[in-house]
Amino acid sequence: MSYVEDKYDIAIIGAGHAGCEAALAAARLGMKTVIFSVSLDSIAMMPCNPSIGGTSKGHLVREIDALGGEMGKNIDKTYLQSRMLNMGKGPAVHSLRAQADKFTYSKTMKIVLENTPNLTIKQSEVTEIISENNIIKGVKTISGAIYESKAVIIASGTYLKARCIYGDVSINSGPNGLLAANHLTDSLKNLGIEIYRFKTGTPARIDKNTVDFSKMEEQRGDDKIVPFSFLNKEQDIKRDQISCWLTYTNADTHNIINDNLNRSPLYSGVIEGTGPRYCPSIEDKVVRFKDKERHQVFLEPEGEETNEMYVQGMSSSLPEDVQRDMLRTLPGLENCNIMRTGYAIEYDCINPLQLNSTLEFKNISGLFSAGQFNGSSGYEEAAAQGLIAGINASMKILSKEQIVLDRSDAYIGVLIDDLVTKGTREPYRMMTSRAEYRLLLRQDNADLRLSSIGNKVGLISDERYNKILDKKEQIDEEVKRLRKTTVGATKKVNSFLEKHNSSILRSGSTLSDLLRRPELNYDMLEEIDDNRISLDDSVVEQVNISLKYEGYIGRQLKQVAQFKKMEKKYLSSDLNYKDIKGLRIEAMQKLDSIKPRSIGQASRISGVSPADISVLLVYLEQLRRRK
Repeated sequence: MSYVEDKYDIAIIGAGHAGCEAALAAARLGMKTVIFSVSLDSIAMMPCNPSIGGTSKGHLVREIDALGGEMGKNIDKTYLQSRMLNMGKGPAVHSLRAQADKFTYSKTMKIVLENTPNLTIKQSEVTEIISENNIIKGVKTISGAIYESKAVIIASGTYLKARCIYGDVSINSGPNGLLAANHLTDSLKNLGIEIYRFKTGTPARIDKNTVDFSKMEEQRGDDKIVPFSFLNKEQDIKRDQISCWLTYTNADTHNIINDNLNRSPLYSGVIEGTGPRYCPSIEDKVVRFKDKERHQVFLEPEGEETNEMYVQGMSSSLPEDVQRDMLRTLPGLENCNIMRTGYAIEYDCINPLQLNSTLEFKNISGLFSAGQFNGSSGYEEAAAQGLIAGINASMKILSKEQIVLDRSDAYIGVLIDDLVTKGTREPYRMMTSRAEYRLLLRQDNADLRLSSIGNKVGLISDERYNKILDKKEQIDEEVKRLRKTTVGATKKVNSFLEKHNSSILRSGSTLSDLLRRPELNYDMLEEIDDNRISLDDSVVEQVNISLKYEGYIGRQLKQVAQFKKMEKKYLSSDLNYKDIKGLRIEAMQKLDSIKPRSIGQASRISGVSPADISVLLVYLEQLRRRK
């Protein structure tokens, strides 16, 4: 028997990383919001890797923070170890990564949700999306309760018809043995939504007391701690860090895996879903990279008050006894005990080509989606989409302009554009190589790039935004000063240059020109800079980068200007591509299916050629002349 429980502005299905960001954004924007979870103990849970950030993912977290999201603040409170990755490369690929106390991370995020005005938390399984004439009206739970709402955000993660598999064991459950959501898929299919079946996996957890760390390489955290949240300073979050450890697979490991491939559900056909190419299982790595004699394996703590350790690099769905035997071939793990067996998990998700760039379904008004339900993988990708979905659902209800970040604005823009324009046939993972304008989209300048948008929608306070404007002014003023300040070829200056193995001066030079030299940096120049003023480290970093990479940045800005021109050539959503003469049949079908918002987006659709784009441009010009 059904009954109306309550009325809300926005209902959110799932309380993982996507759901949490969506719920917090909506509630903070004044929306009466309800969030559903199959278990309140799984709020912001980390069923796989207990970490936040990493290559390209660190960019996403800092962008989430710059827009007013919560993930960066939460990991700053709950990290065990912090490292800046790729420091041997240029600033475009520097990426912050923090090992998380997974239990404290989840608990801390739950506390934030529980104490957020306008937000109600419910433990229940949503079984049905309610709509009339393709307009959202609410959701229905397994108990028959109806929650009326103006918008719904699906952030179901890996729970829809989830199945956990290792060896011959197949359990219909969500991650970590939690209940699967077995009913919602049928409701989605009834709405005409195309469903995919994807797979991901996680390794065994082992008992720290059974590990011989003397045979492993210690991986310490950085001495200098860089916060994820721009609101924090190093001194606010600095703590004693906990080490991770590095070991390697070997020939014995690989032999055990190869000898037991017939017992792997991945190769026996038991697993139906498509797995992630960029995060393969250990059996997949051994099969695909036969020439590799060993693979890195990291041992990472799951939390400060547990002996469980995560075996990164050993994701597997092999039988439990095989997992035990292969792990015990690794140096340091000869006597390890498995506390939780690794498993693969299959789940239902959607073809993301059904979404607009706002993350709203094209054919169902008021229905938004985010996270692994959209075909992506990773906590950070999920949180980024959740934030955008929460903002845009709120903007729709408030009759305000929804936000679309393009590929030149943010990694979040690249992520969403890839999903809704190109689609994905496997769990999508963000990588720096996917971002064409990555020198501009650095993690260090996310606040300067995006806080104006966060402020405009209402998630970044005027006080915080004014501090960012002040920071930008300090950067600009210091760059101007360095351009104008000249030093002569004096004994003091040339002695300084010789000391740093830099060419001496024959005539005067600006400090900005000296700063561009690879062997020098801003802090070094203090010795010959008599008018130096004290600046925050974050300002200094921007001054350094903006001058050292000025030529490259200038070229990329010109590329962005060209890109923006194509993005601003808008295409009507009701355009009938069959009426446009000259389009190839494949292009016509793809354009009609995806309904790109602009010529720029159309040009990125697989199957649409440069010749098709030329036809579209001619057609738009003809329309303009008719008007």
